[in-house]
Amino acid sequence: MSSLTAATRFSVLDRSRTREGGTNAQALQDTVRLAQELEGLGYHRFWVSEHHGVPGVAGSAPTVLAAAVAAATHTIRVGTGGVMLPNHQPLVVAEQFGVLESLFPGRIDMGLGRSVGFTDGVRKALGRGKDDADDFAVQLEELLGWFRGTSATGVRARPAEGLTVPPFVLAMGEGAAIAARAGLPMVIGDLRNRERMQRGIDHYRAHFRPSPWASEPYVVISGTVAVAATPEEARRLLIPEAWSMAYSRTHGTFPPLPPAERVEALAMTAREQGLYESGLAGHIAGTEEQVAHELETVLKETGADEVLVTTSTYDREALLESYRRLATITSG
Repeated sequence: MSSLTAATRFSVLDRSRTREGGTNAQALQDTVRLAQELEGLGYHRFWVSEHHGVPGVAGSAPTVLAAAVAAATHTIRVGTGGVMLPNHQPLVVAEQFGVLESLFPGRIDMGLGRSVGFTDGVRKALGRGKDDADDFAVQLEELLGWFRGTSATGVRARPAEGLTVPPFVLAMGEGAAIAARAGLPMVIGDLRNRERMQRGIDHYRAHFRPSPWASEPYVVISGTVAVAATPEEARRLLIPEAWSMAYSRTHGTFPPLPPAERVEALAMTAREQGLYESGLAGHIAGTEEQVAHELETVLKETGADEVLVTTSTYDREALLESYRRLATITSG
């Protein structure tokens, strides 16, 4: 176990993935229970995500779910990974996080992304278009202004004004440049494309402007990490999500997670097989020793301050065991 890994914060993003045969309610309840379990294991943050109209994801309202998670825990930081700002009015987002911070002071994070709905139907239902993502930097500035009381409208965001809720930018595409200009901490993925991730980190550090929110760059790298007793067991953890991604690319809809054994018995088309194999590749997966070595390598390469683990799988107990094993690697 390296001192570098032990000195790095480890956090978790849970997407509230639905499982075959399960319900949306079960997926959300599982998210809250997972947060409680991870708090006991010493993880730093627990974040939830925003998805709309996706059969495989129950988490559509991250600030609501974050409130449930924070109410069920005591010490772990709770936040969003993220609220997709183009889908919302910045004032409303500021109000929501102001309420969260007022109820759970000193524990709330505001992770913000620039994605809009994945399909034309979802974007239409949200009243948004693809181009709305281009306004993210302006929306971000407006949102932060509500906390500082600098809105030109004369309106005051209550209870947000005067509160400090740490903002993070989810950096996909232009996100690294936006995070740097705004002087905010950045979350960047994924671990499967290390070169692209490193380019984003380098750009962010080179162009970072100190702000009232952060005096220096803060880099969170995100991706899938799976730990098990054997490499084969760790790889099986990756199978349900890899197949769901392959299915979404070939059928246009992102399904609930299937059991690994069902996926292994499937007869796939050549295109499905290629996407599936691609979905299994590049993650950090293996035994404690293998994962510890890989984590040390990626932390040396990136200089990251924190790792946000985003693993999803069908077998909830195996997922929790993976997080238990990871905690033994990272706790020193």
